[in-house]
Amino acid sequence: MTGLGACDLLGLFGHFLLLSLLAVGGAITTAPDMHRYLVTDHRWITDSQFTASVALAQAAPGPNVLFVAVLGWNVAGPVGAAVTLLAIMLPSTTLALWATRWGAKRRETLTVRAFTAGLAPLTIGLLLSTGWVLTDPARGHAGLMALAAVTVLVMWRSKLSPIWMVASGMLAGALGWV
Repeated sequence: MTGLGACDLLGLFGHFLLLSLLAVGGAITTAPDMHRYLVTDHRWITDSQFTASVALAQAAPGPNVLFVAVLGWNVAGPVGAAVTLLAIMLPSTTLALWATRWGAKRRETLTVRAFTAGLAPLTIGLLLSTGWVLTDPARGHAGLMALAAVTVLVMWRSKLSPIWMVASGMLAGALGWV
């Protein structure tokens, strides 16, 4: 954790503010750019810290967006957590509230139906890029990549609860298979 100055915190706030407006499908879809900004460009945290932050927050009960606060905490402590969480929540929440009210009044129009249908492939692409970034530490390990591939296949082709895949990964790790 580094002690960031006011300018760095303002930059962090501004970046996450912009990412909030791109977070179609949730904040996790912008994780690749968060990684680029925090790890690659500014080197405020390491790749391992980034991945661990996302994994910890996703495993914890509560909203998925909590990973943003954990990233902020790792960058600048409690102030960083507050800055990143406020920045990621403010624009998207305001926009979502407005768009939901607007769309509810016009739900049957061709424009709203086309917009809604067009968001599905965008969200899937953003989630796939997030998955790619999060598997970076495991890419040199065939067992981990095989486990990730099996998990994707099972989630895609079945209605099995994801908790079973999490448990399988935990068991494979405990047995030293991955």
